[in-house]
Amino acid sequence: MGPAFAAAPGPRIAVLTRPAGRNETLADRLRGAGWQASILPALEIHPLSIASEDLPRPADYDLVVFVSGNAARQYLDQIALADGAVAWPANVAAATVGPASALALRQTGHFGANTTLLHPDESAPSHDSEALWRVLQAQPSLPARVLLVRGTQGRDWLGDTLQAHGVSVTRHAAYQRRPAAWTPAQLDALRHWADAGVAATWLVTSGEGADAIRGQLDSAGLADWWGRCRFVLTHPSLARRVPQAGDGAGGPAMVKICLPNDESIFQAFVAA
Repeated sequence: MGPAFAAAPGPRIAVLTRPAGRNETLADRLRGAGWQASILPALEIHPLSIASEDLPRPADYDLVVFVSGNAARQYLDQIALADGAVAWPANVAAATVGPASALALRQTGHFGANTTLLHPDESAPSHDSEALWRVLQAQPSLPARVLLVRGTQGRDWLGDTLQAHGVSVTRHAAYQRRPAAWTPAQLDALRHWADAGVAATWLVTSGEGADAIRGQLDSAGLADWWGRCRFVLTHPSLARRVPQAGDGAGGPAMVKICLPNDESIFQAFVAA
C-alpha cells in the first residue's frame, strides 16, 4: 500500500474514472463519508464486430481467460450473436484475474454450477495477471490450449508467461476502449476546483485510462493541476502513468495502491 494521504484543506473531491456503470455504488458510499464524488469515465467501451467464422469458440480450448468483466460480457455477446443461446462447454474452465470479475462472470448466466472458474481469492495480495498465474501454477497441470479474451490493448504478461511454459495461447480482442469525450460542463467543474486550489483525488484503474485523462487535462490547460492531485491506483504499474513525486508546482503527488474492488478502493480514499 502507498503512504496515507496527508489531510487536505477544503472539500474532499473524488473523481471516479472507471467505465460507465461501474462507479455509482462507490460514489454513493463516498458521498455518505463526506466526499464530493464526480463520475467522469476516462474510457468508453466499444464492442467489436467479428465474422462468425473468425470467432474463436470456447470448445476449442481447455481454458478461457477473461481479463475483466467487460471482456466476458463482450465475448459472450459475440458468441450469442454468432451461435444463439448455447451452453458453456462443461469441460472448458474459465478464469479471471480477481473475485470481482469472477462474480461478473457468474452473473452473466452463461455458466453452470459445475463450470470450473479459477481466480485469485479475496485474501490474495493482488488481483492481476501475476495473481492468476500463481493460481494456474497451483493446478495439477497447466492447460494445453488457452483463449485469452481482452480488449485491443492491454498487458501481454500472462499470455507471454503461458507461452514460455509451453501453452498454446490465442489472444482475442472482444472490445475496444476509446477516450471518453468530457463535456464543457464537466471540464468547467474541474477548472473550478483547480482555480480554488483544491487537489482532487483521482481513481485510476488502467494505463489507457491514465493516458486518456492526461490528454484531456492537457487540452483543457489543467496539466499543472493534475500534477498537484492525489491518486488511488488499482495496480502498482500505474504509478508511472500519473505525476510522480516532485512533478508540478504543488509538491509531491500522493499515491495509494489498492485492490480493484469497491471495498478496497473506498478504504483507500477514506484512510487517514
